[in-house]
Amino acid sequence: MLEKESDLTAMEKPNNKHAADSFSSEDLVSPVKKAKKSEEVSGGGEAVAAVGNREAEEDKPSFVSEEKKEFLVEADVAEDKGARHTMEDVWVVLPDASLDFPGTLRCAHFSIYDGHGGRLAAEFAKKHLHLNVLSAGLPRELLDVKVAKKAILEGFRKTDELLLQKSVSGGWQDGATAVCVWILDQKVFVANIGDAKAVLARSSTTNELGNHTEAGNPLKAIVLTREHKAIYPQERSRIQKSGGVISSNGRLQGRLEVSRAFGDRHFKKFGVSATPDIHAFELTERENFMILGCDGLWEVFGPSDAVGFVQKLLKEGLHVSTVSRRLVKEAVKERRCKDNCTAIVIVFKRV
Repeated sequence: MLEKESDLTAMEKPNNKHAADSFSSEDLVSPVKKAKKSEEVSGGGEAVAAVGNREAEEDKPSFVSEEKKEFLVEADVAEDKGARHTMEDVWVVLPDASLDFPGTLRCAHFSIYDGHGGRLAAEFAKKHLHLNVLSAGLPRELLDVKVAKKAILEGFRKTDELLLQKSVSGGWQDGATAVCVWILDQKVFVANIGDAKAVLARSSTTNELGNHTEAGNPLKAIVLTREHKAIYPQERSRIQKSGGVISSNGRLQGRLEVSRAFGDRHFKKFGVSATPDIHAFELTERENFMILGCDGLWEVFGPSDAVGFVQKLLKEGLHVSTVSRRLVKEAVKERRCKDNCTAIVIVFKRV
């Protein structure tokens, strides 16, 4: 950040922001469909999306096809600007992410964009990335993992290309990291650039009902993302080959901590990339829930710590909307997170 600091393997050692103006997901929807999408999440007085609350009013969420889907997906988000004066995180919660690309495959999308030097790049990515991924050919009928990964890669590339064009004409200089999830049928795809993380809670065993949150055993926390910082060898090599300099403070040109991000126009010539790491896994009875978080969350929560915290709340029968709020409140009010803090909790439930 500017002047701040295979499929299921922990990539890097993890690091150990209430109300702010949040964004609805309406910007992702074409004008033709906005009326139909009026129920999509929007930030309210407490800046907490109500996806889970909406779903709680129904027997099954509308985005699940009973005869074809084996898992319900419930998700909600919470945010807090922490001790900072402004909120530079934005998020997307789309339980039904088909938009103008309908198909037989379930398509859900969740993401957090953590801006630095402003929030213009984060807003741009929030509005354009998912549409660009769909336009690039994200499978909607027959699941093909290679095709899906290719579409995600192309979506990231196209979004950054358009953002850089916009930043030149608009004089933008900020950037944004990203952690994104697409759920296609039973397959989960996780893509990230920068230092936002996705953590999966997985059980070692399952019971007959596939309900893990009531089990007494702790869940295993699996970090699905790899941090991209200038100090890490692979990232350092690319930066140095591009003529960039890693200063003694560990930042590119003494300023930028992350080595992959959307935007950051003035750092692209020094090797800063928007090419994501992408990992995929199959939903089984062992997958319980995921936590997506900006770096502010992970500055005060370790992965196992966060998984244990969420597991305890779910065992108490709390709704995912409450769980996400409690997680962020704990990070900011109790653990004194100084940064913006945003978290999305995604729960997988066996039908």
